[in-house]
Amino acid sequence: MFVLVPLVILWVYSFGGRDLLGRVTFGFSFDNYLRFVNGPYLSALVRSITLSTLTTASTLLVGYVFALWLALFSKPALRNILLLLVVLPLWTSSLLRIYAWITILRPTGILAHLCSAWGWQMPPLLYTPFAVWLGMVYNYLPYMILPLYTAIEKVDIKLIEASLDLGASPLRTLFKVLLPLTSGGIIAGSLMVFIPSLGDYVTPDLLGGGKYMYMGNLIQNQFLTVRDWAFGSAVSTVLIIIVSGAVWVYMKYADTSEIA
Repeated sequence: MFVLVPLVILWVYSFGGRDLLGRVTFGFSFDNYLRFVNGPYLSALVRSITLSTLTTASTLLVGYVFALWLALFSKPALRNILLLLVVLPLWTSSLLRIYAWITILRPTGILAHLCSAWGWQMPPLLYTPFAVWLGMVYNYLPYMILPLYTAIEKVDIKLIEASLDLGASPLRTLFKVLLPLTSGGIIAGSLMVFIPSLGDYVTPDLLGGGKYMYMGNLIQNQFLTVRDWAFGSAVSTVLIIIVSGAVWVYMKYADTSEIA
């Protein structure tokens, strides 16, 4: 009830309008959806999907290498410490972590001082797409590492040794043995990163300096600044449909991997 009722309210609002005082007027019109499709807002959707895809791919690459080493090659005592360090940032506010990156990346920050000490001139990094991508990867990397570590830890090391003993190269063993056996963790981690990063608005707003419009920023502006709740509900509904499609893909291929 607490999940479906807000979604129904959002869906009803998306077909309404707004009066002169900013209040929602109920009706049944697709004007808000047509406004989103025909207006300049599609660029925000493309930008958000691109950022979420890059964030997911980056965290998957870094997280898989780290989780593979952590699960199969690290010592048990060190493994527990490293797992604690992975989870430790989640105990603090994400807002504090973003401000920490602002301190690092700003022209008078720590990184700029280190570059000056080495005789280098740091290019502008803060309020750029690179800063937004870096902040997103940092924030969501633990959500990728944990399911990957759980999946890799369950793999029988004898299967990898058998593949290598039978003449398969390490790269072929990775793609033919290890990746299929850990596909469930890959899909779960990818969704845990892609879905929340698609609607994130704090990280792009602070590290991007408000220069780039993403779906999360668009929805926030419509509800809190413009006070056009009907159009904001339509944009939110579009985002929910995209996320639901991603979840459907996960459920379909997760069942396939489990059967295999």
